[in-house]
Amino acid sequence: MKILLVIGGGIAAYKAAELVRLIRREGGSVTCVLTEGGAHFVTPLTLAALSENPVHTTLWDLKNEVEMGHIRLSREADLVVVCPATADLMARMAAGMANDLATTLLLATDKPVMAVPAMNVRMWQHAATVANVATLRARGVTVMDPDEGAMACGEFGPGRLPEPDAIMAAITQHLVPRLRPLTGRHVLITAGPTHEPIDPVRYIANRSSGRQGFALAAAAAEAGATVTLVAGPVSLPTPPGVQRIDVQTAREMAAAVTAALPCDVAIMVAAVADWRAADAATQKRKKDGSGHIAPLDLIENPDILAGLSHGTARPRLLIGFAAETEQVIDHARAKLARKGADWIIANDVSGDVMGGADNTVHIIRADGVESLPRMAKAEVARAIIAKVADAFC
Repeated sequence: MKILLVIGGGIAAYKAAELVRLIRREGGSVTCVLTEGGAHFVTPLTLAALSENPVHTTLWDLKNEVEMGHIRLSREADLVVVCPATADLMARMAAGMANDLATTLLLATDKPVMAVPAMNVRMWQHAATVANVATLRARGVTVMDPDEGAMACGEFGPGRLPEPDAIMAAITQHLVPRLRPLTGRHVLITAGPTHEPIDPVRYIANRSSGRQGFALAAAAAEAGATVTLVAGPVSLPTPPGVQRIDVQTAREMAAAVTAALPCDVAIMVAAVADWRAADAATQKRKKDGSGHIAPLDLIENPDILAGLSHGTARPRLLIGFAAETEQVIDHARAKLARKGADWIIANDVSGDVMGGADNTVHIIRADGVESLPRMAKAEVARAIIAKVADAFC
């Protein structure tokens, strides 16, 4: 949760400091833009100490413009909150003015805006303010209703700034659908390798660290989903908010996936071993000294992705992964058709991807291919989950 907090002039500006504290307590980050009027009631030093971020006060700060830039500042937040929103500031917002840093940011932002009014009761009820509020709401700005009560000027009525905890609740309610778009959805993910025993000592496996699958589970949980992670034998911590089921073999993984159904989204990331020993030995196989290679009969493991695709409890969105060493996109397209999945996430594993920290993936759909740049696996996961969320909008 990233908040850009624009602090207007007025006695209620002192409550902005408490709002900054509440945002931080809820795990969010906040960057403050302090207007000239707001600076008469609360200092940049106070806001910087509470937010642990620089406070921006003027459009003409060369250092800030070089290092950040007001356009970038206006678009990096998840939500822009104007608090307190004075009658003057809302009038300038409604008129589309850009005569200081605050109004310039508000005109340049492409992010949602919430205004929290605070002013004298007669100012709030004046026809000009009523019209300005209606204009802002018509443009998509969320304008909270002010509280009613005694004011610093001695009058009584609507116009008081709501208490910081009420503002925080409104911010959370506004952001939940945006930051947690998979709330109420069940996402099933497989990750890691499987180990198929040859005997009690040896096994067949694919090279997989499980990092990409675990990163996807973490990103899905951050997006509000109920996440079931079926994990092969890996030494990775369980992401917060994720239900983890540990398995060893492909058959155990297939059974765990079936038991976890139904789900809205299934993302099959695990590098499942294609084959297993037809008859795993109960004791360690020994060399017989003849120099001949001991026969090892292999049989195919269950195809978990295809089984989901053709099953009665098919997820609404079924995604498979394709780890390829050549002709990555061509092989992934063939897999998409063969498995009956909705998407295939393809990557080239001829380098250091398996076990590495970064990944480059291609999202293969029936209608085309979308290639993502090389990123850390956590960033790849967030990008994929964002596209999953878009599919449910």
